[in-house]
Amino acid sequence: MQVRIKKLQGIIKGLNLDCLLLTELSQVRYLCGYTGSNGVLVVFAHEAHFITDFRYKAQVGKEVKGAKIMIAQRDLYTELPKIKPLNAKNLRVGYLEAYMAVKNLNMLKALLPAALFAPTTFIVESLASIKDNDEVKNIQKAVDIADVAFARILQIIKPGISESEVAAELEYQMKMLGSEDPSFETIIASGYRSALPHGRASYKVIKKGDFVTLDFGAIYAGYHSDITRTVVVGKASAQQKKIYNLVLKAQVAGTRKAKAGLKGSAVDKHVRDIIAKAGYGKNFGHGLGHGIGLLIHEEPRLSPLSDTVLQPNMVVTVEPGVYIDGWGGVRIEDDVVITRNGCRVMNKADKSLLEL
Repeated sequence: MQVRIKKLQGIIKGLNLDCLLLTELSQVRYLCGYTGSNGVLVVFAHEAHFITDFRYKAQVGKEVKGAKIMIAQRDLYTELPKIKPLNAKNLRVGYLEAYMAVKNLNMLKALLPAALFAPTTFIVESLASIKDNDEVKNIQKAVDIADVAFARILQIIKPGISESEVAAELEYQMKMLGSEDPSFETIIASGYRSALPHGRASYKVIKKGDFVTLDFGAIYAGYHSDITRTVVVGKASAQQKKIYNLVLKAQVAGTRKAKAGLKGSAVDKHVRDIIAKAGYGKNFGHGLGHGIGLLIHEEPRLSPLSDTVLQPNMVVTVEPGVYIDGWGGVRIEDDVVITRNGCRVMNKADKSLLEL
């Protein structure tokens, strides 16, 4: 944790800031280890201060590293003037524009009237996008949990069961395997609903002949996994096989293409061109993938608009899909670790067309 704060301190100096105020809890956790629900971290060039409330007094003593701890008597922001360096005249205070409400910014300006506030973007994200070995191990554990849970629930997917029942069993299995929580609201979309990229589990009953798309993930030590598999209940039709095999071909091509040195847009284009050449370009409307870590959606992005150059130890999803309104759709998704010469697929769950 202290290494991460030191890296951030170097960035702060380079941006001509005196300190950076952090309120987004996943970033606070990344930098100092705090896992509670209320906290503010202030990082200066040579020191850091962390503020929380009485509920976490015992917890922060064990968790927080690399920062001086303050326990707030009232609202956390009202404690900021007690940090002596924050009262310097014309102090250049950076804040995370994407996470700072106007109301809170006005409060800060009132509490620290001598300071100069400067909006910042993608500072911590740029650090957090490149995982260390321990982070990769935690994500791998979350991936393994999701893989095993998927194998366990295949036997219950049959005509007559509802999407919500499948989701409940899937989340139960992940919990029993060590997941802290689902990574996000589990997506189970069957039949015509499988054409919905984010078709969260409904009370729709699964029928024979349905595609069933399952998009889910586990959390281990705060780190997320994100996997999608699509299966068929019963025998697949010729059209289902055609669409499935196209998506599988594109997804495998994406995992083979992704490597350090390429822009996210280049990987996206490689996969998108395969789907477009087959005549289904308009049916693939979302980006190819996204980073995962302490958040389910992080930098970098694999999309037509991404200029981010992939680097070793970035962890991203590769998840092309084809969605046909009123008929159904297929998405296949793996989590991968970017390496210098390619990428390592973290998932081991079967990607062949499963006819249940």
